[in-house]
Amino acid sequence: MNYKEVAAKILKAVGGDENVEHLEHCSTRLRFNLIDNSKVKVKDLENIPEVIGVKQNVQCQVIIGNAVVEVYDEVKKLISDKGTSVNNNKEKRKIGAIVLDFVISVFQPLIPAIAGGGILKSLLMLLNMLGILSNTTSTYKILNFVGDAPLYFLPLLVAITTANKMKVNPLVAVSAVAALLTPNLAKMLGDGTLFFNIPVQNINYAYQVFPAILCVLLYSQLEKFFNKISPKVIRSFFVPMMSLLITVPITLLVLGPIGYNFGQGFAGVILFVFGKFGWIAVAILAAFLPFMVVTGMHKAMIPYVITSLGQSGRELIYNAASLAHNISEAGGCFAVSIRTKDKALRSTAVSAGISALFGITEPALYGVTILHKRVLYGVMIGAFTGGAFLGVQAVEAYVAVGPGIASLSMFISETLPNNLMNAIMGLGVSFVASFIAVSVLWKEEAPSKEAEKVENNKEKFNAPLEGELIPLSEVKDEVFSNKLMGEGFAIIPSKGELYAPIDGTIEMIFETKHSLAMKSEEGTEILFHVGLDTVNLKGKYFNPEVSVGKSVKKGDLLLSFDLDKIIAEGFDPVTATIITNRPDAKIGTVESKKVTKKDNVFEIN
Repeated sequence: MNYKEVAAKILKAVGGDENVEHLEHCSTRLRFNLIDNSKVKVKDLENIPEVIGVKQNVQCQVIIGNAVVEVYDEVKKLISDKGTSVNNNKEKRKIGAIVLDFVISVFQPLIPAIAGGGILKSLLMLLNMLGILSNTTSTYKILNFVGDAPLYFLPLLVAITTANKMKVNPLVAVSAVAALLTPNLAKMLGDGTLFFNIPVQNINYAYQVFPAILCVLLYSQLEKFFNKISPKVIRSFFVPMMSLLITVPITLLVLGPIGYNFGQGFAGVILFVFGKFGWIAVAILAAFLPFMVVTGMHKAMIPYVITSLGQSGRELIYNAASLAHNISEAGGCFAVSIRTKDKALRSTAVSAGISALFGITEPALYGVTILHKRVLYGVMIGAFTGGAFLGVQAVEAYVAVGPGIASLSMFISETLPNNLMNAIMGLGVSFVASFIAVSVLWKEEAPSKEAEKVENNKEKFNAPLEGELIPLSEVKDEVFSNKLMGEGFAIIPSKGELYAPIDGTIEMIFETKHSLAMKSEEGTEILFHVGLDTVNLKGKYFNPEVSVGKSVKKGDLLLSFDLDKIIAEGFDPVTATIITNRPDAKIGTVESKKVTKKDNVFEIN
């Protein structure tokens, strides 16, 4: 995969770097917060072969798969400073969308650190259970401290993500929250203390999320205020000093207790739901997770999971439901791989099924499940069945990570010896139930005659100009050489005439006459672009010989241009021919050679 080329195509399709407000990624998706969602060209994104799927709600989510990190790195390189600038023309969004966007931006980046530390702790417990490393040794305790650090210092991590979202100084934000965690202050709070004769509530801010969020939200407003009124000569120290001076006391007196009590109540509501409805809550959540993951709404559960783990060290609903769903996706895919006669679908189902076994469900969801409603029904049946079993057994999770075979250690418990075994049994129930359901429900979809006609048809293109044929990669323009607009070829013309390479109809003539487009009788759209940067000639030296809507035959003259004068003006005359609507077509090799309008130079299936 050419990551740079893929990144450039994606960035163009989401409206360019100037439309990107924030970019992050999860295990399989690029997640764009955009200034104007209406600029997204969903079809262009879906036509990129390396893109598995596209979903738009609060964020524009581009599903890449296992190569998401590499593509993310390339997109980040292409985003200029103006991509993070403030734009006063932002589209108005509903309050619910804004809140969800904020939640995802703050909590999503926390997952790798929390998951890494949590898995480390669960592996240590496994080593202790096996008698390999005792929990009384200093080595065990030190490593356990390492694993516990992301949750213990969760307020600091939240301060960073919140500051990044609010676009304020993250180091000052961390300093404000760090004040709440200082050992001496914690001791004072424990002993009982006053601030200007006002009692300060004794709260242990370690492991807490919401006090830190409220603290940074207040700081962000104070920073903006003091930046406006502060003289520039003292701004570097005056703004952070005044912000800290106000933020920390107000957090200790007001915001901290509010955030702490909200967190307690938030987790309490979820536990109440589980206590009230028991296993049925896990089963229903598992069954509906395919829809939640597709829309990205499952991310709304992250605050609950992180809060629950921070406060009680365990989580009862979401991870169990996710395990049932993930493994059901795998079971469904493997059933499809056995039942289908479509070789391409079988290959996709096998690879997606393996990925789902390890907790990554997007390839299965977008490559198999949502494309076949019978598979979706089977997966939901499997997820509900597995979720019911896990709910009845009250399986607890101790790490925030996508449940799968590789992360089963997240269910290891020192106090519940059967917890891991119940999780493994739930995994088996989910897989078998989904496999059987999809096997029974599956029905092969016969390809339509129209699809067969398109698949078997081959179009042959003659050279549209006389001159030297070269591959697009040799054109000195990244738009063409990186094939951002599509596949094709280029010709360095020896004569100023452009001919129709195939029978079709003229679709467009650009106002500066240097570019026009046609559609073949089979529906293939072809764009001709004469010269590089020749738009600056504003139509000079170009004379169209056809009009929009006119039918043309192979070899008909489409455009005359004065080649010598274009070269004399300092423009490169190389002409690109681009196929703009057939990204899935198989394209013959283009070799450099001299051609005339009678030479066949290009074929697509």
